[in-house]
Amino acid sequence: MILAELFPYAQVIYTVFTIIYAFTILGVIGIVISENRNPIKSLAWVTVLILLPVVGLFLYLFFGRSLKSVVMISRKNRVKLRRQEKLENIDVNGLDLCDSSKQLIRLVNSVVEPHYFPGNSIDIFTEGVDKFKSLKRDLLAAEKYINFQYYIFSNDTIGQEIADILIAKAHQGVKVRVIYDHVGSWSIASSFFKRMRRDGVDAHPFLRVTFPQLANRLNWRNHRKVVIIDGKVGYIGGMNVADRYNTGAHGRPAWRDTHLRVVGGAVKALQYSFAVDWNFMKRMLLTQATCSYHTDPNAGNGVQVIDSGPTGLWNGMSLVFLKAISLAQKCIYIQTPYFLPNDGQIKALQAAALAGVDVRLMIPRSPDSRILRYSSFSYVKECLQAGIKVYFYTGRMLHAKCIIVDDEFVTTGSTNFDFRSFEHNFECNILVYGKAFNARMKQIYMADIRNSQRIILSHWKRRPMGQRALESLSRLLGPIL
Repeated sequence: MILAELFPYAQVIYTVFTIIYAFTILGVIGIVISENRNPIKSLAWVTVLILLPVVGLFLYLFFGRSLKSVVMISRKNRVKLRRQEKLENIDVNGLDLCDSSKQLIRLVNSVVEPHYFPGNSIDIFTEGVDKFKSLKRDLLAAEKYINFQYYIFSNDTIGQEIADILIAKAHQGVKVRVIYDHVGSWSIASSFFKRMRRDGVDAHPFLRVTFPQLANRLNWRNHRKVVIIDGKVGYIGGMNVADRYNTGAHGRPAWRDTHLRVVGGAVKALQYSFAVDWNFMKRMLLTQATCSYHTDPNAGNGVQVIDSGPTGLWNGMSLVFLKAISLAQKCIYIQTPYFLPNDGQIKALQAAALAGVDVRLMIPRSPDSRILRYSSFSYVKECLQAGIKVYFYTGRMLHAKCIIVDDEFVTTGSTNFDFRSFEHNFECNILVYGKAFNARMKQIYMADIRNSQRIILSHWKRRPMGQRALESLSRLLGPIL
């Protein structure tokens, strides 16, 4: 009797909520369309919202929001940093570089703070043992300050060793600042970072994910790996602070990765990158300038550093990758753990290969993510059909992120060749212009080929139907992964 009396009201309430929900979904779809994003990505979100309205709405709230309107640092503070670090413009036309390199330098100068630093000394590390040995030595030698930023800072063996050094230096009066990504280091016990803060290390998470800001922050990751020591030495690359990059973990061999140690004017750009992130976390504007370097504009390794992230007007790294590929005349060698290019990038690679450029792509046979493995594999056939040489790195995880073009240009750093790095992550890459450095990186690439299996189109076509289905399904999720 009571249910019968309440039923009409329940029906009305249900109808009202259905209408409100329908308008909410339509409103979100309108927002997605109005943002004028990549059409493929927009279509993916619209499809998810229509076919899976309840799940799709939550996915969009957590993973589909845009940060384009967020300001990382005020214009006033940018000017202060430029003056402090003496980031001066160099006449690009006067550099002893090829026209392609000059075009890339102008591109980077247009999308980030203009800078180019000649005469840098660069050490290359392809094994974590060597990199961490060098890093620990430089940290122990620090006298004034250490600015330390990693996506993952684990509390395993190497993480504890680094943390102990940072604490010891803080006790000696060295100013130690640490930025770690909250999502990237989510599995790390909070006591690990509390211990550092208690002992004088100024350690803070980037975009702390708490309940009120959960939907606004969960999908944004600071993927950068940057260290500056006394303004004299800088580190940048793809290795996080974790045993899997150093000696290996869980019975598996250490990951193959690339990291650089830089001495020279480029340290100013690394310091600038760290200072912007530190300012964004509402801490303070850093006032410790780096060292001055007076070098011949045409000497040593010319370097630019480019930051890229979801708050920028331009997807800087995506533009650099596309431009470098388009300018190639001889060769393009790519290493990446995940290969999920956008339509323009895959077309540029195909066009280069079809035009006779030696295009090579190296990805791991067994990356750390099954869905990204199959998403990456879904692009292999169209690469092979265009004449791109595809290699599967075997034996261990390949985590290196590198593009080598012709005889003069190399970029490496934290940026993967995928949608997340281009559109969602805060990334940092170094761009090196120099024939000697390019030759060294090519030697490393060729050595990695000896530990890889080349994929042949006729063999690839015979892969199981089940794998093909997984590749196609995973590829649909690529734009929103």
